[in-house]
Amino acid sequence: MRNTVGNKRTMLWFLMGMAWWSSSVLAAPTTPASSAAIPAQRPLDQPQLPPGPGPSAATINAWQDRKFGMFIHFGLYSLAGGMWNGQRVNNGYSEQILANAPIPAKQYEALARQFDPTKFDPDAIVALAKAAGMKFIVITAKHHDGFNLFHTAQTPYNTVDDTPYHQDIVKQLADACARGGLKFGVYYSTIDWHHPGGNTYIEGNSNPITPGQEAFNVAQLKELMSHYGPITEIWFDMGKPTPAQSAHFAQTVHALQPQTMISGRVWNEQGDFAVMGDNAEPDVGMELPWQSPASMFPETWGYRSWQARNDVPGKIRENIARLVRVVSQGGNYILNIGPEGDGSVVPYEADVLHGIGAWLQRNGEAIYGTRKQPFAALDFGYATVGAHAIYVFVSKMPADHQLHVPGLADTAVVRAYRLGSPNAKVDIQRSGDDIVVPLDHLANWPTKDVDGVDTDDFMPVVVLPFQGALRVRPRMIAATQDGRFELKSAQAEHYLNYNGEGYEAPATLYKLSWKFDARAADYTVTVRYTPSAENARMDMWIDGHRYPLNLAGGKANNDDPAIQTVHVHRDRTAHPYAMQMELTPSSPYRQGAALPVTVQSVTLSPGAKGR
Repeated sequence: MRNTVGNKRTMLWFLMGMAWWSSSVLAAPTTPASSAAIPAQRPLDQPQLPPGPGPSAATINAWQDRKFGMFIHFGLYSLAGGMWNGQRVNNGYSEQILANAPIPAKQYEALARQFDPTKFDPDAIVALAKAAGMKFIVITAKHHDGFNLFHTAQTPYNTVDDTPYHQDIVKQLADACARGGLKFGVYYSTIDWHHPGGNTYIEGNSNPITPGQEAFNVAQLKELMSHYGPITEIWFDMGKPTPAQSAHFAQTVHALQPQTMISGRVWNEQGDFAVMGDNAEPDVGMELPWQSPASMFPETWGYRSWQARNDVPGKIRENIARLVRVVSQGGNYILNIGPEGDGSVVPYEADVLHGIGAWLQRNGEAIYGTRKQPFAALDFGYATVGAHAIYVFVSKMPADHQLHVPGLADTAVVRAYRLGSPNAKVDIQRSGDDIVVPLDHLANWPTKDVDGVDTDDFMPVVVLPFQGALRVRPRMIAATQDGRFELKSAQAEHYLNYNGEGYEAPATLYKLSWKFDARAADYTVTVRYTPSAENARMDMWIDGHRYPLNLAGGKANNDDPAIQTVHVHRDRTAHPYAMQMELTPSSPYRQGAALPVTVQSVTLSPGAKGR
């Protein structure tokens, strides 16, 4: 993980049984079950994956279904526990104490002679993860310090060859996950402070990767992909590889295990899923697979002996809320534990996981296998969607004790119930486009605040079963009195590229999307933009139909923007409720491509003949 808390590819709609979803997002091609080994394809208005082997649509769907997993940061730093020479080291994550203390390399390496984690019990850890409701585990096969928890032929600096423990921890945990029915993944740091030429700490861990270290990494990746069974995901982290090096790492993994999901922190847009910053969640629209990594405490991921650990119920509620927020936006949530140097799980962390698991026992139906909410932000909480139900998480009790769920006027919802009490349904009411659920009439509804101390009553879930298709009327921009639309960039949903050339690389804008209440069949669209120095190309998508734009370059002048005009046609069969406009790079475009110009505004005037 990075030394400081970070700043901020979500949903991929390939589920064959989800035709009901096509009314609210651009339809994606389905993938026949017989083509499970074919790499997934994306609609042309989305970033395209790098060429070559890669996960199938079925693999991506299964990965997204899991929702919740366990991260484990464990290594020599766990012995130090955030202390060195009797002093606390508090200027960064404890798993990076080698650099943060700093510690002379030979003194740190000597920790290997003390590393004997006899209390590391992989089956117990798998049992704990399952009790917490987690579906996969990812462990630090190698962190920045270069010490390896697996038996590698590339260096003796590993748990088998260089410690009194003499066992392959990665193998132990992989086998335990296989026995316990959990998916298994590995974390791999592309920087290595122990490797010759790569042993200098750089602020932000943005180390360039030397050719020798690149070869070393590739050799280790081949070992990890060859000796530990199926790897569900590989969590690359940190460093600043070149685009060619990122591609080399990703292609090495997919050549051996094409169904392994590669984290975006392989950098240079070579990942299969985007990774948010440490302990961060997106604040913009996400449409590609993504994951949010979280630690129990933002100060550290590796074990810290002097970490203040208190308020277990509060920490349980904190992580339930984070899980719900992430899943409602279509992401996966991976929560870390940092075992002590002897391999034992910190009791506090075990207690928190058991508490989350107790909540998931009742409410897991609303988490696993669901997709992102089809609504804009809800003032009372969050939502997810299953095959035949909407799940609404109530984090704030409405003042009138009635749940107003927007845009469901055309969806067959008749009754509602609290998840866990399916036999005690109440009739819903309708108010315009909304449906209304009287919460006080629900059986087993909490009698105190829904954010109270009792974890069982924290963020209760209301189930809205529906029949037939799910049709959601979106929140729309209204026309002016003469039927025109003046669309500003600030009104659009923004979609960003993450995981570019390194951790410090800012997220870049690749799509703007608007929904508006268009009544005419044809419009003249005028795009005002700040031109780039050279001519550029961009696509406008109207209800899923592409209109290529050729944008003249020139001197940027916000007071006198460039203008491009195009005639478009409304397609109500594709989007019956709202006209949808998207601006993207010229398709097909690769991950990482950004909008080539700054869009200032878009004007639509009715009456012109479209195509």
